[in-house]
Amino acid sequence: MKKIKPLLLIGILAFGLFSFSKMYFTPLYFDIPKGFPKPVYDFKNNPLTEEGFQLGRNLFYDPLLSRDNTISCASCHLQQTGFTHVDHDLSHGIEGRIGTRNSMTLMNLAWSKTFMWDGGVNHLDVQYLHPITSEVEMDETLLNVVKKLQENPKYPPLFKATFGTEKITGQLTLKAMSQFVVMLTTSNSKYDKVLRKEEQFSEMEQKGYAVFKQNCASCHQEPLFTNDGFENNGLPMDSTLNDIGRMRITQNKKDLQKFKVPTLRNVQFTFPYMHDGRFETLTEVIKHYNSGIEQSPTLSKELQKPMALTDNERTELVAFLKTLTDKEFLFNPRFSYPK
Repeated sequence: MKKIKPLLLIGILAFGLFSFSKMYFTPLYFDIPKGFPKPVYDFKNNPLTEEGFQLGRNLFYDPLLSRDNTISCASCHLQQTGFTHVDHDLSHGIEGRIGTRNSMTLMNLAWSKTFMWDGGVNHLDVQYLHPITSEVEMDETLLNVVKKLQENPKYPPLFKATFGTEKITGQLTLKAMSQFVVMLTTSNSKYDKVLRKEEQFSEMEQKGYAVFKQNCASCHQEPLFTNDGFENNGLPMDSTLNDIGRMRITQNKKDLQKFKVPTLRNVQFTFPYMHDGRFETLTEVIKHYNSGIEQSPTLSKELQKPMALTDNERTELVAFLKTLTDKEFLFNPRFSYPK
C-alpha cells in the first residue's frame, strides 16, 4: 500500500532536563486517511510518541490490570477479530464472571465522541476505567493498578521513557493506553482500494454496494461506517438481560433500547453481532433487518419498514460487507502482543 502522506502532525519532538539527564521522545504521525473527517480526539493534550505507543501496547496486553492478574484488555479485544472476541456472546471477566454485553470493536476510535454500547463514557482517555473497575470484568481499582505498575521493574523505565518520570500515576497510565488504542486505524480494505481506484468491485459486490447505500448507509455512514449515534434497531428485549440501552445513562424514555451504532468495518470477523451477541452470522443479521424488526415507540425511523430484500440481494449485501475487511489491520504486527 502506498503510504498516505501525513496530514496531521500530532507527535512532537520534546527534550528537556529530567533527573539531570536529557530525555528525547520520538514523535508519531497520525495519518488521516483520504476521505476521512477530522478526528475528534484532542492530540494536543496527549501528543503521540513511539515510546507512549509501546507503553500503551504493553499495558493493553498485560493481565496485571485485573485484580487477579488473569485478564487483559486483549482478552476481550483480539486483534485478528477486529479487537473484539468471538468465542462467546457476552464478555467474560475474572473468575469466569459473565458480563451483560458483547465487547465492542476497537478501531478508528479517534473519530468517536462516545464509547460503550450505551455511550456511558464520553472520552477515550477514561474509557479504560470501566473495564478495569467493573466487577464482572477486571474488578480492580486504578489506584491498585498504579501500585502494581510502580512495583513492577518493567514499567518505571517505560514511563520515564514516555513521560520523563518514573513516578507512575493514574492519569499517565490512561494516556499511555490511549496512545496505543487511538492508533488502531483501519482504512485499507478492498472497499478503500476501490475508492482509491486501485481495485474494482466484482459484479456481485457492486450490486451489494448499491443495496447497502439504499438500505444501510443512513446509520452506517461512509467512510467510518457508523454515524456515532444511538438507534433502536428493532431487537426484541432479552428477558434475562433486560437491557434498556442508552436509557440507563440518560434516564430518558426516548432512549429506551437504543444502542451505539457500531462500525461495519471488518464486520466479517467481528461476530457475534449486536449488543448481546445474539446473532452468529451476517446472514442472521440481514434476516433480522429484512423481516424480524420489532415495532416500538423508540424504533429508529430508518427501520419503520423492513428492507424486504430478495435472496439475491441479501447475498449481494453480504458480498459487499466482506469488502470492508482490512487484513493489513487485522494482522499488523505493530498492533500485536509486544515481544
